[in-house]
Amino acid sequence: MPLLRAFIRTARMIRHTGSLSEGLPADDDVLLDAPDARLAPALVAAGTGDPGPVAKVLAHTREAGEWENRDRYVQRLAAFATHRTEWFESWQSSAPHDPDLLLVKAELAVSRAFTSPARAELLRDVTPLILAASDADSGDPVPWRVALDHARGTNAPHTAFEALWSQAVRRSPHHYGCHVSALQYLSAAWYGSHAECFDFAERAAQDALPGSLLKALPVRAALAYLTTTAPRTPHGIPRTRLDAAADLAIELSRAYDTADAWPAEVRNVLTCVLTELQRWPDALEQLRLIGPYATTFPWDRVCDDPLGRFLELRDTVRLEVAAALPLRGGPGTSGAHYA
Repeated sequence: MPLLRAFIRTARMIRHTGSLSEGLPADDDVLLDAPDARLAPALVAAGTGDPGPVAKVLAHTREAGEWENRDRYVQRLAAFATHRTEWFESWQSSAPHDPDLLLVKAELAVSRAFTSPARAELLRDVTPLILAASDADSGDPVPWRVALDHARGTNAPHTAFEALWSQAVRRSPHHYGCHVSALQYLSAAWYGSHAECFDFAERAAQDALPGSLLKALPVRAALAYLTTTAPRTPHGIPRTRLDAAADLAIELSRAYDTADAWPAEVRNVLTCVLTELQRWPDALEQLRLIGPYATTFPWDRVCDDPLGRFLELRDTVRLEVAAALPLRGGPGTSGAHYA
């Protein structure tokens, strides 16, 4: 019987896997961390050493209060400045007190420190940069997200972290980036527990507006739990809670267009969780919604080659879905079901 089941499973894979590629871009068309249409030309200019378009884009996010875009752009620009420094050095020389420059400078220093064995020591020296960024615009929550990351890296006690958190939510109660930073601090990998992480995520998701990325916080908590290196106890997070987190993120994902860059990271996180839960048809749906927009996170948690891991997982999901389809008919056949 086991041999027969294996034979049938293989036959199903052979029959259906090809047809399940519909809606998935070719491997060569998949992009890793692709910038949106506004940031992309600014990055191209920065690549030639010109910081002007970057400065304009960030100034617009600050003046318009586009805090989520601002946070994303700052992190992307800091990562870019790690490898291409000419434009950033030119910007510092021409406008050393620009509030947007100060914010990128603080983010760059924090992100560099996190990759160093001397993290705590380096982060202590970054404090003045974060203060300068926060003083440059008192209403901007993004420097406080940087401060929350800084506090996590310096082993700040809960009381200190909560003080920073209160400053962040005063400026933007539903800022996704600040909530993600708080979720990381409360995770079992840092200074909290899986239970604390889930409780925080579920409260924030419950209070969030429709369509808010905060609805995806529970699935990020699920990811932290499912990919932890620590052994799970019998009193860990129940499967029903993990599935509920995934279902909430699926609902959020469906509210956005296919191949939309804005929810790309959320969809990548959700796909990773769905595969860990072996919810293969749901994972395939998310892969189609992701389109060409792969993101480094969460695949860098499990592999040194995030894009390669993403593409490999697409193949795995198609095979698993194909293996559950009946031999006769296919995905579009009336009455077809997943076993």
